Amino acid sequence: MSRLPALHAPTAPPGTTHRYSPLPLLAVCLGYFMVILDVTVVTVALPVIGTGLHAGVTGLQWVVDGYTLVFAGLLLFCGGLGDRLGGKTVFLGGLGVFTLASAGCALAPAVAVLVLARLVQGLGAALMVPSSLALLRSAYPDRTARARAFGVWGTVAGLAAGAGPVLGGLLVAGPGWRSVFFLNLPVGAAALLLTVRHVPRPAADRSRPGLDLPAQLAAAGSLAGLAGGCIEAGALGWTHPAVLGAFALCAAGLVAFVWLERRSPAPMLPPGLFRAPAFSASAVIGVLLNAGFYGLLFLAPLYFQRLHHYSALRTGFALLPAVGVVAVGSALAGRLTARTGPRLPMVVGLFVGAAGLFGWLPAGPATPYAVLVAPMAAAGFGTALTMPASTAAVMEAAPGARSGAAAAVFNAGRQIGSALGVALFGTLVAGGLVPGLHAAVVLGGTGFLLAAALAARYIPRAGKPT
Repeated sequence: MSRLPALHAPTAPPGTTHRYSPLPLLAVCLGYFMVILDVTVVTVALPVIGTGLHAGVTGLQWVVDGYTLVFAGLLLFCGGLGDRLGGKTVFLGGLGVFTLASAGCALAPAVAVLVLARLVQGLGAALMVPSSLALLRSAYPDRTARARAFGVWGTVAGLAAGAGPVLGGLLVAGPGWRSVFFLNLPVGAAALLLTVRHVPRPAADRSRPGLDLPAQLAAAGSLAGLAGGCIEAGALGWTHPAVLGAFALCAAGLVAFVWLERRSPAPMLPPGLFRAPAFSASAVIGVLLNAGFYGLLFLAPLYFQRLHHYSALRTGFALLPAVGVVAVGSALAGRLTARTGPRLPMVVGLFVGAAGLFGWLPAGPATPYAVLVAPMAAAGFGTALTMPASTAAVMEAAPGARSGAAAAVFNAGRQIGSALGVALFGTLVAGGLVPGLHAAVVLGGTGFLLAAALAARYIPRAGKPT
């Protein structure tokens, strides 16, 4: 994790210097680091887990996919829960659930137990992520300090996602695959202690009626159906009955959610939230961004291992150009957002990321690794430049009382984007790795360009209302 910056408040009265403590940011980032790390860290450990637990391919798929499925499916519910009960309470609950579930993963005697523990990890992650943004908004009320905090938060996300394959390879080659999960125990304990002692407790909105559980469950079921269908489509095909059933669940859940929300005295997603163009555009941008970047992270290891015969550890290091620039890009995004507003870093980052994705078009069996270094760096830098700025745009556009729900929508969209990217890109390479890779990067790059157009049209400049 990069060194936490001094978060100044330039709006302090003349003659005073207001410095916000970095400890709330550290507490939130430790929890978020675990959440994002566990999306990717398991990937390189799967063959060893399969051997150790005598697991088949289906079981191993759910070790990875079950976590993302529950994470995405419950984000909206947990965002509403955070607004109702208070962000600190829900964040602490998520930290506790995630840390205990990590111990369950590390001690799992069979793959079924491991999958169950991963599902519980997904619940802990869904509790933490929306609350983490609401806590940062409360801990750093000054706009400039908050933009820098979001920049660090985005840096942590990128570093965790990119470090996962490398760290997983190192741990598997050393202490073994169980250490991948044991790593979360000291990190989770430190985050719990820091949160209890140093994170301020935002006021919960208890004036609102109780949570609309039927609508919450309908939304969770709809998102779970979409995520599950996209995940399984890559392996089973888009017309498989299980995939079609998942999409039917998605459609039914969506219809039920809209019907229930229109009749609820306390809707989970008030219509006014989506009437803000900056909020709606940022949510779509989050989907397109994650679909392209995480789709590439899914295909790149396949390309290096199948065509160039890299080991899992060497593959992790081969991906470093895509993640080594994340700290620089996210830090720059925080500074630019504080000075210019989120539009400029979003548009520039998306164009750079699109160039990085299109830069994979020369990739083939005989392509030297050096040719792909710049495209990987551009994709990683562009994503890192965009994500903190789009996070800031979402949080600035949302009313303070709905910050948890707004963060949940944004992060649910990102997770769905990740699932869509992996499913679509995986389906494209089913007929051939190289032509499928080329089609995938064209699709992802086009999505980045569309996102750049949305940012240029709907994200306001600094100082303009959303």
